[in-house]
Amino acid sequence: MAKLTGVGVALITPFTKDSSQVDYESFKKLIDNLNPYVDYFVVNGTTAESPTLSQQEKQDILYFVQENNVDKKPIVFGLGGYNTKGIISIFNEMDLSGVDAILSVSPQYVRPSQAGIIEHFNVLADAFTKPIILYNVPSRTGSNMSSETTITLSQHHNIIGIKEASGDIPQCMEIAAQKSDDFLLISGDDSITIPLISVGGVGVISVIANGLAQPFYKAVHQALEGDFKAARETYFPIMKLNQLLFEEGNPSGIKAVCELKKLGNATVRLPLVKASEPLTEKLKKQLGLI
Repeated sequence: MAKLTGVGVALITPFTKDSSQVDYESFKKLIDNLNPYVDYFVVNGTTAESPTLSQQEKQDILYFVQENNVDKKPIVFGLGGYNTKGIISIFNEMDLSGVDAILSVSPQYVRPSQAGIIEHFNVLADAFTKPIILYNVPSRTGSNMSSETTITLSQHHNIIGIKEASGDIPQCMEIAAQKSDDFLLISGDDSITIPLISVGGVGVISVIANGLAQPFYKAVHQALEGDFKAARETYFPIMKLNQLLFEEGNPSGIKAVCELKKLGNATVRLPLVKASEPLTEKLKKQLGLI
């Protein structure tokens, strides 16, 4: 799974202005803009507003990305939750042919013990015919996957990596130090990608890449090549923008950026709302539009 290194973009889902439909015209424009500057696509992650998408929309979006993936880059599909058997049922019902791996978030809301998290992912890994990338994002799930849990799960032959969005560098370093050689440590937080690469990370599943693919791709690959001075110089000018993206929730911020860059509109589905005018003005300033 070395192909799942570098920049994976967590694709947004462009909607029509009334949010009732997927805006496929804008979606194609977005994918075409991203193609030269990403290494793989992540479909149906939380940045895609997946909880608001119907099962049919998720399948149609996957087909659309596959059809417009002109360079045949790898595709990762998001499929997780806290109903273990239900996730397996969805996996078996969907057409996931052509998908390279499944990104599966640690069970949210119910806050299982570490033993429960381990059992949940072992059951999924045994049932899935696609390899799994774990996803640890405590700020959303309400529980952290410990480094010990990740290291234990890394021993399963069908679990190939983790998207680590805990923001805990020491935890990431423990994983890097004890994981198997072929287990992928992937940043789930754009802002710490460069330091994470310095301790063994292989890249990022990125939000900011939707709107600023070229400079972020350049910074990540400079870091992967070991040129951290150049990576810092490339990343620092967009650092403030990256911080602003999450000020009012994800993907409201990045969708506002995409609208400003004429890659769709800023519409999101409830319970999210569009980025406020004050935030949009700050984003404009960081983009050099005012």
